[in-house]
Amino acid sequence: MEKVHDTDQTVVVLPEKTKGEATSVAKNERSRISAIFTVIFSGFALLSDGYQVGVLSLVNVCFTKIYGDQFTSAMSTRIGNSLFVGCILGQIGFGFVCDRVGRKVGLMLTTFLVIIGAALCAGAYGANGSVEGMFWALTIYRGILGVGVGGEYPCSSASASEAADEVMPGRRGMLFVFVTNFVIDSGFVLSALFPLILGAAGCSYEVIWRASFAFGVLPPLSVMYFRFKMDNSEIFQKNSMKKNVPYLLIIRRYWKYLLGTGGSWFFYNFISYPFGIFAGTIIDSALGSEATFTQTAEWMLLLNVFYLPGSISGAFASDRIGRKRTMTLGFFSQGVLGILMGIFFKDLLGIFPLFVVLYGIFMMMGEFGPGDMLGLVSAEIYPTAIRGTAYGWSAAIGKLGAFVGTSVFKPAIDALGHGDKVAGQGRVFILASALALLGSIFTWFLIPDYSKKALGEEDEDFRQYLASQGYDVSNFGEKAMSDMDDAELEHGSSTVSAESKTKA
Repeated sequence: MEKVHDTDQTVVVLPEKTKGEATSVAKNERSRISAIFTVIFSGFALLSDGYQVGVLSLVNVCFTKIYGDQFTSAMSTRIGNSLFVGCILGQIGFGFVCDRVGRKVGLMLTTFLVIIGAALCAGAYGANGSVEGMFWALTIYRGILGVGVGGEYPCSSASASEAADEVMPGRRGMLFVFVTNFVIDSGFVLSALFPLILGAAGCSYEVIWRASFAFGVLPPLSVMYFRFKMDNSEIFQKNSMKKNVPYLLIIRRYWKYLLGTGGSWFFYNFISYPFGIFAGTIIDSALGSEATFTQTAEWMLLLNVFYLPGSISGAFASDRIGRKRTMTLGFFSQGVLGILMGIFFKDLLGIFPLFVVLYGIFMMMGEFGPGDMLGLVSAEIYPTAIRGTAYGWSAAIGKLGAFVGTSVFKPAIDALGHGDKVAGQGRVFILASALALLGSIFTWFLIPDYSKKALGEEDEDFRQYLASQGYDVSNFGEKAMSDMDDAELEHGSSTVSAESKTKA
């Protein structure tokens, strides 16, 4: 049908939208809505990830008060590290899954693992009431939780970056940070707030630690339905590469970037995780033996709140001054402040509120720079076909830094303090800050700035590179894979038919 409008001079014929055009508009609108939901619900479950890492700090305080010498330093380290070992496995494994199988499948599996792992931690018991058995059970359960938490990183970040590029391409960095690292940091704040509420309500230490672990089930449970309904991003559907992945060619092109993102992430996690996890122990010892759990939790909450302004300011800086400058500035500022804190550590403990504020600023600068930028950079400097895999390897190297950092933190305090615990803590600040300065060097010389580059541009550059190396680029995209599978199936059917005729 055509609409005809008469005027004094001419007759204007306005064709109605064809059925195909209407379908295309509807499809584009559905794709945009799906992208918006993907951005939101890709990152929201990361709240549980930040929460589960941060909550161990106050759970350790509960264990110390309940079990005393039975909760040894070695057991504390073992429980903390089990999460990181699981994270490393999850980041590498699910980075591969979300590239080769799909973002949606990866997100569904990681959500399930986080729910199961958190629930098991809350219900941990030892055989016949054994305390040591309970700690070993908790070590295993935290490992299971870690696989899910680790898998969330490549799956959520790859999905969020691709969807953010569709929704707000000019402010991709800000949007990505708000749905990933800001959510993780909010989890850290909740990890101090929720136990504080339980403690203020007069709950026993056992109720506090079990309920604190159980609370981590809620965020992933709340997004499971929406993740089930989401679609893989449009850019993934066009640029995925599920078969015959040329890993040697990929390493040849991106080895420098992998060294930059992996190395910088190692330094950042080496600093942030032990200083976050053992902050409760440091604060508790500084307050003295008369300190209550509620007092320790209040100071921990104040400390963790500093994560949020760091994350917010980094989100806005990422698009204004660029990822590279933001990350370098964050690393450098953290390094300088940490060295000064280490030098004047004993004096600062005498003015405890000032010490906590400076400690918070120290952690805040880490969030402003590498905390915000590492996930963003790792999600955008690699092409779509290997985004999850490259992100997973970079993040896994980072979690290795967390593993090493938490393992050596307490021994380093003892070794560097020579019997003086306070002196050892100050020198550990100096050591960690030196690594922050090294991280700023890695960032500046090894990581590119793709602030103004669309994700599709790197996909096109990657295709041209592979084509120049003689690789067949016709198998990119989910449709190409489907056509290839159909061709293989048809070829197999033809072969069987020919063999049947020959036998006949």
